Amino acid sequence: MTLDSPFGSRVPYGCFPAHEAAIRDPRARARRVHIPPAHFRPAWSCAQLPGIWASAASCDAHGGAMPISPTPLPHGLGAHFSTADAREAGVSRSRLRALDLTVPFHGARRTASDIRAEDDAIALDSGPLARTREASRRMRSLAESFLTVMAPGAFICARSAAVIRGYPVAAPDELDVGVFSPRRAPKGAGVRGRRIEAHLAELESLDGIAITSPATTWTMLARHLSVRALIAVGDAIVQIPRDPYGNPHPELADATVEQLRAAIEAGRQIGVAKLRVAVERIRVGSSSPLETDYRLDAEDAGLPTPVLDYEVRDARGRLLGISEIAYPALKVAVEIEGDHHRTSKKQWNRDIQKYRDYAAAGWEVVRLTSVNIRVTRDATAIVRATLARRA
Repeated sequence: MTLDSPFGSRVPYGCFPAHEAAIRDPRARARRVHIPPAHFRPAWSCAQLPGIWASAASCDAHGGAMPISPTPLPHGLGAHFSTADAREAGVSRSRLRALDLTVPFHGARRTASDIRAEDDAIALDSGPLARTREASRRMRSLAESFLTVMAPGAFICARSAAVIRGYPVAAPDELDVGVFSPRRAPKGAGVRGRRIEAHLAELESLDGIAITSPATTWTMLARHLSVRALIAVGDAIVQIPRDPYGNPHPELADATVEQLRAAIEAGRQIGVAKLRVAVERIRVGSSSPLETDYRLDAEDAGLPTPVLDYEVRDARGRLLGISEIAYPALKVAVEIEGDHHRTSKKQWNRDIQKYRDYAAAGWEVVRLTSVNIRVTRDATAIVRATLARRA
């Protein structure tokens, strides 16, 4: 009679090796302890076999010894900490090499449990601009890790700052860290150091992170982005947020167009020509890169200038909805719909009621997706035909 062992072999019933080496090493086979089948009385039931196999496999994976849970870290260290702070708190060097800690930067550690919690939170976010929020969250975590070893006076800047702030910019492979001249730019694995003239940059503290202001961040992107991409980021910066009741809050905008202009004129800098072209086409009211893309295409195609973030009301003044793009003179609203309009039942029902109210008030809605704007590129033709018919 034989049993399947967790080590991938079949061994005689009552003749189970203490470790996989007993199967691989002929000399070890002599050390098997034979238990006559008649006297074999396992201390576990058949229902417990899977767990026993798993424990044995874990034992084998750790060199024949059951894995030992790492010593708990001092509570004061938190999820991000430096090895210097850990050593001062009494943590051993071997503990800092444990598998439950990651090494985002030289001299820095982050707990693996914090990364798992972050992954779980990201997985639950399926709303509009979820990918932008994911990139922002991950970059912010990277910055928090670097803060533990960052020299005084350094700050997060350029693309890293833009991603943290949720602007539509691809995350860089390295963390952008700046210092003011004449200090030497930081170096190290995972870090892109930048030395900046003090008069060209304004700094802020964002949840404890020293970071360039929105306007400074935008100007620093000129060396990486096209004019069109700079317009999209500019639109995001000057956007005026609305509360859940639809009320606008200009005081919550990251910056104004005038502040962007002032940042351009702060002094000589890379990409200033692109910045001057871009700032002339930045508009308040675009809430996503797709809306910016449509607006720019519509302007280039000669369509009438639309009103952005427009409040559609009925004859009595009742608010029916807020549309991203509207041509009020012809009562045409353009709705650019992301995938959440399809996947969210609540959003879907809200859209149906909104469009029904629009129709009752004499409005026509043109619904566009990213395919119309970026793939088939027929969005402007669709809107142009609607406007011509309404005229």
